[in-house]
Amino acid sequence: MDILYIACDFKVKPVQPGTEILIAELGEAGFESFVENEEGVIAYIPKSEWKASCLDDIYILQSGEFEITCKTEEIAQVNWNEEWEKNFQPIAVDGVCTVRAPFHEVPSTRYDIIIEPKMSFGTGHHETTHMMIQHLLKLDLKGKKVLDMGSGTGVLAILAEKRGAEAVDAVDIDNWCYLNALENVERNQCRAVSVFEGDATVLEGRTYEVIIANINRNILLEDIPVYVSCLQPGGTLLLSGFYKEDMPVIEELCVKFSLSFVENLERNRWVAVQYKYENV
Repeated sequence: MDILYIACDFKVKPVQPGTEILIAELGEAGFESFVENEEGVIAYIPKSEWKASCLDDIYILQSGEFEITCKTEEIAQVNWNEEWEKNFQPIAVDGVCTVRAPFHEVPSTRYDIIIEPKMSFGTGHHETTHMMIQHLLKLDLKGKKVLDMGSGTGVLAILAEKRGAEAVDAVDIDNWCYLNALENVERNQCRAVSVFEGDATVLEGRTYEVIIANINRNILLEDIPVYVSCLQPGGTLLLSGFYKEDMPVIEELCVKFSLSFVENLERNRWVAVQYKYENV
Protein backbone atom coordinates (compact mmCIF):
# COMPACT_ATOMS: atom_id res chain seq x y z
CA MET A 1 0.00 0.00 0.00
CA ASP A 2 1.30 3.46 -0.89
CA ILE A 3 2.45 5.65 1.97
CA LEU A 4 0.45 8.84 2.26
CA TYR A 5 2.24 12.12 2.85
CA ILE A 6 1.25 15.58 3.99
CA ALA A 7 2.78 18.24 1.76
CA CYS A 8 3.18 21.67 3.37
CA ASP A 9 3.64 24.41 0.79
CA PHE A 10 5.41 27.34 2.48
CA LYS A 11 5.58 30.77 0.85
CA VAL A 12 8.44 32.70 2.45
CA LYS A 13 9.30 36.43 2.35
CA PRO A 14 12.16 37.17 2.12
CA VAL A 15 12.88 33.83 0.46
CA GLN A 16 16.48 33.79 1.73
CA PRO A 17 17.64 33.25 4.37
CA GLY A 18 14.07 32.44 5.41
CA THR A 19 13.77 29.22 3.43
CA GLU A 20 17.12 27.86 4.66
CA ILE A 21 16.21 28.56 8.28
CA LEU A 22 12.76 27.04 7.84
CA ILE A 23 14.16 23.84 6.28
CA ALA A 24 16.61 23.45 9.17
CA GLU A 25 13.82 23.68 11.74
CA LEU A 26 11.41 21.46 9.80
CA GLY A 27 14.09 18.78 9.51
CA GLU A 28 14.31 18.60 13.29
CA ALA A 29 10.49 18.44 13.52
CA GLY A 30 10.24 15.24 11.46
CA PHE A 31 9.80 16.46 7.89
CA GLU A 32 11.86 14.13 5.71
CA SER A 33 12.11 15.72 2.28
CA PHE A 34 12.10 19.21 0.82
CA VAL A 35 11.70 20.71 -2.63
CA GLU A 36 12.68 24.37 -2.87
CA ASN A 37 11.14 26.75 -5.39
CA GLU A 38 11.21 30.47 -6.19
CA GLU A 39 8.67 31.28 -3.48
CA GLY A 40 9.84 29.03 -0.66
CA VAL A 41 9.72 25.29 -0.08
CA ILE A 42 7.38 22.29 -0.14
CA ALA A 43 8.07 20.07 2.88
CA TYR A 44 6.91 16.46 3.13
CA ILE A 45 6.09 14.41 6.21
CA PRO A 46 4.41 10.95 6.42
CA LYS A 47 0.71 11.30 7.26
CA SER A 48 1.19 8.88 10.14
CA GLU A 49 3.56 11.37 11.80
CA TRP A 50 1.65 14.52 10.95
CA LYS A 51 -0.39 16.66 13.31
CA ALA A 52 -0.99 20.40 13.19
CA SER A 53 1.04 20.82 16.37
CA CYS A 54 4.14 19.76 14.40
CA LEU A 55 4.48 23.42 13.44
CA ASP A 56 3.97 24.88 16.91
CA ASP A 57 7.66 24.78 17.84
CA ILE A 58 8.97 26.14 14.53
CA TYR A 59 10.50 29.38 15.76
CA ILE A 60 10.74 31.14 12.40
CA LEU A 61 6.96 30.84 11.90
CA GLN A 62 6.52 33.12 14.93
CA SER A 63 9.31 35.51 13.93
CA GLY A 64 8.43 39.03 12.86
CA GLU A 65 11.42 39.06 10.49
CA PHE A 66 9.67 36.83 7.94
CA GLU A 67 6.24 36.57 6.36
CA ILE A 68 5.37 32.89 5.93
CA THR A 69 2.14 31.26 4.79
CA CYS A 70 1.42 27.53 4.58
CA LYS A 71 -1.07 25.38 2.69
CA THR A 72 -1.27 21.63 3.33
CA GLU A 73 -2.54 18.78 1.21
CA GLU A 74 -2.56 15.01 1.38
CA ILE A 75 -0.72 13.19 -1.40
CA ALA A 76 0.22 9.65 -2.33
CA GLN A 77 3.75 8.22 -2.28
CA VAL A 78 6.17 10.71 -3.82
CA ASN A 79 8.75 9.69 -6.38
CA TRP A 80 11.58 11.62 -4.74
CA ASN A 81 14.04 11.01 -7.54
CA GLU A 82 11.60 12.40 -10.09
CA GLU A 83 10.97 15.46 -7.93
CA TRP A 84 14.67 16.09 -7.48
CA GLU A 85 15.50 15.62 -11.15
CA LYS A 86 13.12 18.49 -11.82
CA ASN A 87 14.51 20.74 -9.08
CA PHE A 88 18.06 19.71 -8.14
CA GLN A 89 20.90 21.65 -9.74
CA PRO A 90 24.63 20.90 -9.37
CA ILE A 91 26.70 23.33 -7.32
CA ALA A 92 30.37 24.26 -7.62
CA VAL A 93 32.15 25.48 -4.51
CA ASP A 94 34.92 28.00 -5.22
CA GLY A 95 35.36 26.47 -8.67
CA VAL A 96 37.11 23.49 -7.08
CA CYS A 97 34.46 21.04 -5.84
CA THR A 98 31.24 20.07 -7.58
CA VAL A 99 28.35 18.35 -5.80
CA ARG A 100 25.94 16.86 -8.30
CA ALA A 101 23.41 14.13 -8.96
CA PRO A 102 24.16 11.03 -11.05
CA PHE A 103 22.14 12.42 -13.96
CA HIS A 104 24.23 15.62 -14.24
CA GLU A 105 27.15 16.00 -16.65
CA VAL A 106 30.65 15.23 -15.38
CA PRO A 107 32.27 18.55 -14.35
CA SER A 108 35.80 19.80 -14.91
CA THR A 109 36.39 20.70 -11.25
CA ARG A 110 39.13 18.96 -9.28
CA TYR A 111 36.66 17.21 -6.97
CA ASP A 112 33.47 15.61 -8.25
CA ILE A 113 31.05 14.33 -5.60
CA ILE A 114 27.95 12.43 -6.69
CA ILE A 115 25.05 12.52 -4.25
CA GLU A 116 21.68 10.87 -4.86
CA PRO A 117 19.41 13.89 -4.39
CA LYS A 118 16.73 12.72 -2.01
CA MET A 119 16.62 15.65 0.41
CA SER A 120 18.09 19.12 0.90
CA PHE A 121 20.58 18.59 3.70
CA GLY A 122 24.00 17.39 2.75
CA THR A 123 23.79 18.16 -0.93
CA GLY A 124 25.90 21.29 -0.63
CA HIS A 125 22.97 23.61 -1.26
CA HIS A 126 22.45 24.30 2.41
CA GLU A 127 24.58 27.20 3.64
CA THR A 128 26.33 25.21 6.37
CA THR A 129 27.33 22.34 4.08
CA HIS A 130 28.64 24.81 1.51
CA MET A 131 30.83 26.55 4.10
CA MET A 132 32.11 23.28 5.55
CA ILE A 133 33.20 22.29 2.04
CA GLN A 134 35.08 25.59 1.84
CA HIS A 135 36.86 24.85 5.13
CA LEU A 136 37.83 21.34 4.01
CA LEU A 137 39.21 22.63 0.71
CA LYS A 138 41.70 24.75 2.67
CA LEU A 139 42.74 22.14 5.25
CA ASP A 140 45.61 19.68 4.82
CA LEU A 141 43.89 16.30 5.33
CA LYS A 142 46.57 14.04 3.86
CA GLY A 143 47.09 10.96 6.00
CA LYS A 144 44.79 12.21 8.76
CA LYS A 145 41.97 10.58 10.72
CA VAL A 146 38.74 12.53 10.30
CA LEU A 147 35.31 12.42 11.97
CA ASP A 148 32.20 13.72 10.17
CA MET A 149 29.58 14.06 12.93
CA GLY A 150 26.00 14.56 11.78
CA SER A 151 27.14 13.37 8.37
CA GLY A 152 23.77 13.44 6.59
CA THR A 153 24.29 12.27 3.01
CA GLY A 154 28.01 11.84 3.67
CA VAL A 155 29.18 14.58 1.32
CA LEU A 156 31.77 16.00 3.75
CA ALA A 157 33.15 12.57 4.61
CA ILE A 158 33.47 11.79 0.91
CA LEU A 159 35.30 15.06 0.29
CA ALA A 160 37.64 14.36 3.22
CA GLU A 161 38.72 11.09 1.60
CA LYS A 162 39.14 12.79 -1.77
CA ARG A 163 41.34 15.35 -0.01
CA GLY A 164 43.64 12.59 1.20
CA ALA A 165 42.33 11.57 4.62
CA GLU A 166 43.60 8.17 5.70
CA ALA A 167 40.44 7.17 7.56
CA VAL A 168 37.06 8.88 7.89
CA ASP A 169 34.23 7.98 10.29
CA ALA A 170 30.79 9.33 9.27
CA VAL A 171 28.23 9.30 12.08
CA ASP A 172 24.54 10.24 12.04
CA ILE A 173 21.73 9.43 14.47
CA ASP A 174 19.10 9.31 11.72
CA ASN A 175 18.58 5.91 10.09
CA TRP A 176 17.66 7.44 6.72
CA CYS A 177 20.88 9.46 6.71
CA TYR A 178 22.90 6.39 7.73
CA LEU A 179 21.51 4.32 4.86
CA ASN A 180 21.82 7.13 2.34
CA ALA A 181 25.42 7.84 3.37
CA LEU A 182 26.25 4.17 2.82
CA GLU A 183 24.83 4.43 -0.70
CA ASN A 184 26.72 7.62 -1.48
CA VAL A 185 30.02 6.33 -0.10
CA GLU A 186 29.73 3.34 -2.42
CA ARG A 187 28.58 5.56 -5.31
CA ASN A 188 31.76 7.65 -4.97
CA GLN A 189 33.94 4.53 -4.68
CA CYS A 190 35.26 5.53 -1.27
CA ARG A 191 37.53 3.08 0.55
CA ALA A 192 38.49 5.05 3.66
CA VAL A 193 35.00 6.06 4.86
CA SER A 194 33.19 4.04 7.55
CA VAL A 195 29.54 4.92 8.26
CA PHE A 196 27.95 4.54 11.71
CA GLU A 197 24.42 5.05 13.01
CA GLY A 198 24.28 6.69 16.42
CA ASP A 199 25.14 9.72 18.52
CA ALA A 200 28.29 10.88 20.33
CA THR A 201 28.32 7.73 22.47
CA VAL A 202 29.77 5.77 19.52
CA LEU A 203 32.94 7.89 19.73
CA GLU A 204 34.22 6.34 22.96
CA GLY A 205 37.85 5.25 22.58
CA ARG A 206 38.28 6.90 19.17
CA THR A 207 40.69 9.75 18.35
CA TYR A 208 40.89 12.10 15.39
CA GLU A 209 43.04 14.88 13.98
CA VAL A 210 40.10 16.65 12.35
CA ILE A 211 36.50 16.66 13.57
CA ILE A 212 33.63 18.05 11.50
CA ALA A 213 30.35 18.68 13.35
CA ASN A 214 27.56 20.20 11.27
CA ILE A 215 24.49 19.70 13.46
CA ASN A 216 22.72 22.42 15.49
CA ARG A 217 23.48 24.70 18.41
CA ASN A 218 21.96 22.64 21.21
CA ILE A 219 23.58 19.35 20.18
CA LEU A 220 26.93 21.07 19.71
CA LEU A 221 26.77 22.62 23.18
CA GLU A 222 26.04 19.19 24.60
CA ASP A 223 28.68 17.30 22.62
CA ILE A 224 31.66 19.67 22.27
CA PRO A 225 33.24 18.17 25.45
CA VAL A 226 32.99 14.73 23.82
CA TYR A 227 34.58 15.99 20.60
CA VAL A 228 37.47 17.50 22.56
CA SER A 229 38.05 14.20 24.35
CA CYS A 230 38.48 12.58 20.92
CA LEU A 231 40.60 15.33 19.39
CA GLN A 232 44.36 14.90 19.23
CA PRO A 233 46.57 17.78 20.48
CA GLY A 234 46.85 20.43 17.78
CA GLY A 235 43.80 18.99 16.05
CA THR A 236 41.12 20.92 14.15
CA LEU A 237 37.44 21.21 15.07
CA LEU A 238 34.96 22.55 12.49
CA LEU A 239 31.56 23.56 13.84
CA SER A 240 28.43 24.62 11.95
CA GLY A 241 24.66 24.36 12.01
CA PHE A 242 23.97 27.55 13.97
CA TYR A 243 23.49 31.26 13.38
CA LYS A 244 25.82 34.22 13.82
CA GLU A 245 23.99 35.31 16.97
CA ASP A 246 24.80 31.94 18.58
CA MET A 247 28.56 32.52 18.28
CA PRO A 248 29.12 33.95 21.80
CA VAL A 249 27.74 30.90 23.62
CA ILE A 250 29.64 28.52 21.32
CA GLU A 251 32.85 30.53 21.77
CA GLU A 252 32.49 30.56 25.56
CA LEU A 253 32.31 26.78 25.73
CA CYS A 254 35.12 26.28 23.24
CA VAL A 255 37.46 28.52 25.21
CA LYS A 256 36.62 26.53 28.35
CA PHE A 257 37.87 23.39 26.59
CA SER A 258 41.14 24.86 25.27
CA LEU A 259 39.88 25.46 21.75
CA SER A 260 41.26 28.58 20.10
CA PHE A 261 39.45 30.43 17.32
CA VAL A 262 41.07 30.22 13.88
CA GLU A 263 38.56 31.34 11.26
CA ASN A 264 34.86 31.97 10.71
CA LEU A 265 32.83 31.82 7.49
CA GLU A 266 29.36 33.36 7.19
CA ARG A 267 26.51 32.99 4.68
CA ASN A 268 23.04 34.45 5.25
CA ARG A 269 23.36 34.43 9.07
CA TRP A 270 24.70 30.84 9.14
CA VAL A 271 28.29 30.41 10.32
CA ALA A 272 30.98 27.73 10.12
CA VAL A 273 33.84 28.11 12.60
CA GLN A 274 37.30 26.56 12.74
CA TYR A 275 38.99 25.94 16.10
CA LYS A 276 42.36 24.48 17.04
CA TYR A 277 42.78 22.28 20.10
CA GLU A 278 45.64 23.70 22.14
CA ASN A 279 45.49 21.02 24.88
CA VAL A 280 47.02 23.32 27.50
